[in-house]
Amino acid sequence: MRIFALTRFVICAIVAGGLYAQDPVINDPDLEIDTDFGDNILEFDFPSFEVGIAEYPDGPTGVTVLRFQNAVNTAVDIRGGSPGFLGNYGLVHAISLAGGSLLGLEAASGVRAGLFAEGEYSTNWLDIPLVSAGVIFDFRQRDDSIYPDKRLGRAAFDNMESDQFPMGARGAGISATVGKLVDFEAGEFAGQGAAFQDTDGVKIFACVVLNAVGVIYDREGNIVLGELDAESRARANSGSNLSVRIGSGYGVQHQNRPTANTTLTVVVTNQTIWGFDLVQQARQVHSSMARAIQPFHTPTDGDVLWLVSTSEAEMTDITLTDFGIMASDVVWDAVLAAQP
Repeated sequence: MRIFALTRFVICAIVAGGLYAQDPVINDPDLEIDTDFGDNILEFDFPSFEVGIAEYPDGPTGVTVLRFQNAVNTAVDIRGGSPGFLGNYGLVHAISLAGGSLLGLEAASGVRAGLFAEGEYSTNWLDIPLVSAGVIFDFRQRDDSIYPDKRLGRAAFDNMESDQFPMGARGAGISATVGKLVDFEAGEFAGQGAAFQDTDGVKIFACVVLNAVGVIYDREGNIVLGELDAESRARANSGSNLSVRIGSGYGVQHQNRPTANTTLTVVVTNQTIWGFDLVQQARQVHSSMARAIQPFHTPTDGDVLWLVSTSEAEMTDITLTDFGIMASDVVWDAVLAAQP
């Protein structure tokens, strides 16, 4: 596991009220782009959508895109206190997940441009590309101003693969971290993770970009990522020293620190779910993630979950509540898989 090093985040000086002592490293047309999926790949059987990633290694920062064959029913559940989000359309052609905080929403424009070109630039009302997007704050992990822009979003769109998802420090999760509530430097790198389940024809795919302020728990109740003490190698429960922090001045010292957190989650199923049922399932699955991420949905997290139904099958013996339980377990697997 990589542990934060203070020197990685310290910048030479604060000059004229700005962050940098010299001109910051920013986006330019010559930045190298990497679209390689790497070796850590989840393979699955769900050809109704494709996945693409693109990264600026000089950041590092990146974007992860899910593109669907057709416009699909989508519900969005936003529970974090500091979300960066656009596009609650009810239908989507693609979803863009990116670093770069609010600036990273620009990557969705590149995805939209790719869809527009693929549709032969039709401006008919029903042909306008619907792209929803969410972002994580990943600037504090690096000392530059590079963010996922339109060019990077288009590169991800142009390099799609079916039935594969790159895991770990790839795409939008390349600079993602977790477990930073007690001490930012005790946090650890995370990344993006995914999981897939096919139960009697009920397909559920889930992916997460894990950049939470909280720590990560496995199913046995063990903390497996975040709040790691570099010397003792022990992990701290975020509430374990709460009584010590209260009254110590900790709150005053940390109340204005950057909102450097967010977990983005996409769940895709082939089951036909729409309307309020889709909205309620998104709520059920999103709230279940508090078992794996603690604390979750804090004021400095921007947590967003998309639940997508490709409407290719009809549930028979499985109730909506059962589906929510199944999907929640798949999402927990995806969270546990989001390690560098």
